[in-house]
Amino acid sequence: MSRDRGLDTEDQPRHGKAKGVDRRPPPQSAIVLHPQIARSGALREPEARLEEACGLALALDLEIKGAEIIQLRTTRPATLFGKGRVDEVGAKVADLDIQVVVVDDALTPVQQRNLEKAWNAKVMDRTGLILEIFARRARTREGKLQVELARLSYERSRLVRTWTHLERQRGGFGFLGGPGESQIEADRRLLADRMVRLRADLEDVRRTRALHRSARGRVPYPTVALVGYTNAGKSTLFNRLTDGQVLAKDMLFATLDPTLRTLKLPDGRPAILSDTVGFISDLPHELVAAFRATLEEVESADVILHVRDISSPQSATEAKDVELVLEQLGIEATPERMIEVWNKLDQAPEDEQAALHARARRAGESGPEAVAVSALTGEGCDLLLRRIAERIDDSAAIDLVLPSDDGEALAWLYRHGRVVERREQENGELELSVRLDAQALGRFERQFPEIRTRLAAE
Repeated sequence: MSRDRGLDTEDQPRHGKAKGVDRRPPPQSAIVLHPQIARSGALREPEARLEEACGLALALDLEIKGAEIIQLRTTRPATLFGKGRVDEVGAKVADLDIQVVVVDDALTPVQQRNLEKAWNAKVMDRTGLILEIFARRARTREGKLQVELARLSYERSRLVRTWTHLERQRGGFGFLGGPGESQIEADRRLLADRMVRLRADLEDVRRTRALHRSARGRVPYPTVALVGYTNAGKSTLFNRLTDGQVLAKDMLFATLDPTLRTLKLPDGRPAILSDTVGFISDLPHELVAAFRATLEEVESADVILHVRDISSPQSATEAKDVELVLEQLGIEATPERMIEVWNKLDQAPEDEQAALHARARRAGESGPEAVAVSALTGEGCDLLLRRIAERIDDSAAIDLVLPSDDGEALAWLYRHGRVVERREQENGELELSVRLDAQALGRFERQFPEIRTRLAAE
């Protein structure tokens, strides 16, 4: 299966590569168009949408030679834009030698095909652009499976545009047999078969993740999940809290594959922190469905950290977009489970930072609790860790005395609980104050029945 036209930056021959010579093809030239259609309830300013579309194009290594907002009173079923606009853009494409036109909206297969013919250039709509980025960035087997499923779902309705051999027919016999199975029908059947296999593979991934979560539940480690708009600084915060090495770059969708690391809380209790893919407005529904397995980590998390770029003028709108995607996934993000992380505090004007801290302290009165931080400098991260510890602290404080030679029980308590206080008595015995959750306390009493425990006065 081959395409008539496509982004070819990854399909160049790799043989004959000389040392010190960059043989990568030059970036393809592009213009970005944002159709501002008269709609009610638009949450985002057209300038912000155009800037975001340009960011997506840059994430795909396109060389942007122009960007424009096009006002539309009505849309045309055949081309989206009116004839005058189509001719005007076509002239720019020819003058600037444009190879790719990015349309920041959803195009029907017919509109995409007609615009490509009119402009003699590759046309990508918002969905196709995001899918292309995801396809290039996915690294793990799971990520590649999810992206392929999403792309096949998207391409299935665009076979008439994508492939050149669809007019052929085969398999008919005799007059009454009809023309037989057309090539487009055969290709759609092959696509459907491939999608069935991908869904089966992803179901295996889902079951594996469920087993991993079940194993973690037996430890048990509480889980904390990061969600947020793309480029809100989730990966930078992840690295700050866990000393991880996740790619953190000022780019939309810099990281896609989920990552889990151990998080040390201030009282010594370990937790598991999960970094997930960033969300974006008008996220293609194909991706929402495909990444359901990955985002199950969010669904099962004890605490959800909603990371917001508080320095962005669009911060409130971006937060609503994230909440909408969580709702589409059926994830219950109640104020009791969520903490808003107001990130990039260092990028806000200095005279506004104190006001942001004050607003964050009051946020819990009417919604989720909030903490203002800078993942880049570390400001506010200690307070965030304390807030996380408070949310997941379902343990009970107990007092106990260990014989001086009982190293096994002491090591067990350090592995599965939090030793708050340790005092050595004159006879060599250890007097401990420990916090254990109900499950760990029961296991300790069964494994070490000779050691007496009592609940401490809180």
